[in-house]
Amino acid sequence: MEHKACIDALNDLIQINNDRIVGYQKGIDELKDGQDADLKSLFGSMISESTSYKKDLEDLVVEYGGSPTDGTTVSGKLYRAWMDVKAVFTGGDRETVLNNCEAGEDAAQKAYQMALDDEAVMPRTKELIRQQKSALKASHDQIRSLRDAAVH
Repeated sequence: MEHKACIDALNDLIQINNDRIVGYQKGIDELKDGQDADLKSLFGSMISESTSYKKDLEDLVVEYGGSPTDGTTVSGKLYRAWMDVKAVFTGGDRETVLNNCEAGEDAAQKAYQMALDDEAVMPRTKELIRQQKSALKASHDQIRSLRDAAVH
């Protein structure tokens, strides 16, 4: 298959976006009712962001003759399981939820960078990946700022 490397890279990024969607939904679920309405709203917008990115990635996979994945990454499942365990001990406080979200954002940045570093990925595909990575970096920085504010 001519575009196999691109399809593989795109499917990895689809999985990372699936992780983000599930992870932020988990974050919304962990936050206490009546508190942290700002985070619930932010996490909802991050879910929308990843849903949009996922659709763009899936469209390219289909265009290249592949089948989009619908799963999550193994590390994503481990990340969510770790969040589950930690929430039991912490009660889902704001700082912990934000720390976990930042860890997830770090994983997304690494995955996007790996796709950009893959020489077999075509320039046109890399342009979409670059755009998404840049927007995701802004989301990462927003999460980190909120986390830092929660610590003080």
